[in-house]
Amino acid sequence: MKLIETIKNIWKIEDLRNRLLTTLLFVMIYRFGSYVVLPGIDPNALAALKSQTSGGLLALLDMFSGGAFANASVFALGIMPYISASIVIQLLTIAVPYFQKMQREGESGRRKMNQFTRYLTVAILLLQGPSYLVNLSVQLAQAGSAIPSGFLFTLTSTIILCGGSMFVMWLGERITDKGIGNGISFIILVGIISRFPGALIKEFASRLGDAGGGLVMFLGELIFLLVVIGASILLVQGTRKIPVQYAKRVVGNKQYGGVRQYIPLKINAAGVMPIIFAQAIMFIPVTLAGFANSQTMSGFVGAFMDNNGFWYNFVFSLLIIVFTYFYTAITINPTQMAEEMKRNNGFIPGIKPGKRTAEYLDLIMSRITLPGSMFLALIAIMPAFAKLIGVNQEFAAFFGGTSLLILVGVVLDTLQQIESHLLMRHYDGLLKSGRIKGRTGGAAAY
Repeated sequence: MKLIETIKNIWKIEDLRNRLLTTLLFVMIYRFGSYVVLPGIDPNALAALKSQTSGGLLALLDMFSGGAFANASVFALGIMPYISASIVIQLLTIAVPYFQKMQREGESGRRKMNQFTRYLTVAILLLQGPSYLVNLSVQLAQAGSAIPSGFLFTLTSTIILCGGSMFVMWLGERITDKGIGNGISFIILVGIISRFPGALIKEFASRLGDAGGGLVMFLGELIFLLVVIGASILLVQGTRKIPVQYAKRVVGNKQYGGVRQYIPLKINAAGVMPIIFAQAIMFIPVTLAGFANSQTMSGFVGAFMDNNGFWYNFVFSLLIIVFTYFYTAITINPTQMAEEMKRNNGFIPGIKPGKRTAEYLDLIMSRITLPGSMFLALIAIMPAFAKLIGVNQEFAAFFGGTSLLILVGVVLDTLQQIESHLLMRHYDGLLKSGRIKGRTGGAAAY
């Protein structure tokens, strides 16, 4: 079989085998840490906390942490504070001249920006840690239990939570360097996948109990899920090809150029970055409210903690569209592309080289980014529609939304890296025809 032969080829490549085993080891460490409960917390009294994270915005937060949030684990705050810090730093590279200069310094500038991102991550964690402990105290009180009182416990637990999240970030960086795929993205992916079997079983059990064609409904849900997955893959891989003609040059007795090639412009050049950015922003009300239960909240904060509500999904969609344009702008540079074409004697037929070419590329990117961003937003809010037709809250999260788009994007990126290793060693790729197309390198989640 093709699959067995591919697995054998993967195992033959020592570097690829070591990278896959290293990635598996780090994932096992991450999953083990998700069940290590904070010192002084009774694991048997966490039923109320798990009930709180079974729905609403906190269910997404728990999903991104791989269940660590509901387990009161040392990894409870997960990777989202690091992503929030990265958003702030990337915004500063546009608004603040100091960070703009740092971005142009190359590798040394990138190291400085990473250092600032880590400092800001620690600051965010020091704010979220006490908020998480306050919420944990309220939830344990409902179970007749309590967390140890006193400043010392709060201080030590906050340090442990902060250290746990920084360790998760370190694991992500090690996966990027020593493993396969993009580490931070892979950490998020593992958290999402860990929730899928339980959500699927729970949805099947609930439909099995329905007397009026429950199994037919379940089968219909699976078919619809596959359709959404297919649409997500098309969104990630879709391109608009721009023809580029290279002028003929004669050097000595050899002729160069005179061929036509194509620039593949991504319909969604930003990948899943906009949806991760937007989701991180939407988590802010949870942090400000001290992770309070959305059922007890009202008014402005309550509206933005209900991920099935109109205002939450409306603002979430707008943020995705805005961030799609923002990240496309910092990923794709039409001026640089036009200059490179001009240096190589290339031109777009009917368009003058130089400034006109840059303007044309910018116009095309603007035109294809709008429908791409709107389609991305539609898939992102699809779980709210799935919930309206009676799909279980946990299973509905996989009908589009942040979880599905991250899953599709990261899986395609990882498979693309594996295929590159295979093709480099002259083995067949993962597919018989064509190649796996992931997101652009700059649009990888992190």
